[in-house]
Amino acid sequence: MKRIKCQKGFTLIEMMVVLLIISVLILIAIPNVTKHSATIDEKGCEAYIKMVQGQVEAYRIDEKSIPTIVELTTNGYLNEGETTCPNGKPIQIDATTGLVSETPAEPEDVS
Repeated sequence: MKRIKCQKGFTLIEMMVVLLIISVLILIAIPNVTKHSATIDEKGCEAYIKMVQGQVEAYRIDEKSIPTIVELTTNGYLNEGETTCPNGKPIQIDATTGLVSETPAEPEDVS
């Protein structure tokens, strides 16, 4: 019988070490990604509020009044269905000042 002298490839131990290293890297990376998603949503909401504030100012210049969210969408200043922050929270426009803000959360009933 002839012996094969030049065998190339990875052993089972080498493959298991590589998989262990990849698993550890994934376990380190996933918590960081989930932690940053809340920050990303918050910053996205801040940017969206600034954009809507700009649209409110444009409406005030054109129409000489403070708009509601519905008026902004019907007159084409905002797209339909884009009246909430990226995190899903609705926004509101103060009727006296025209300032745009995130709608505050309702307090929970602790009975």
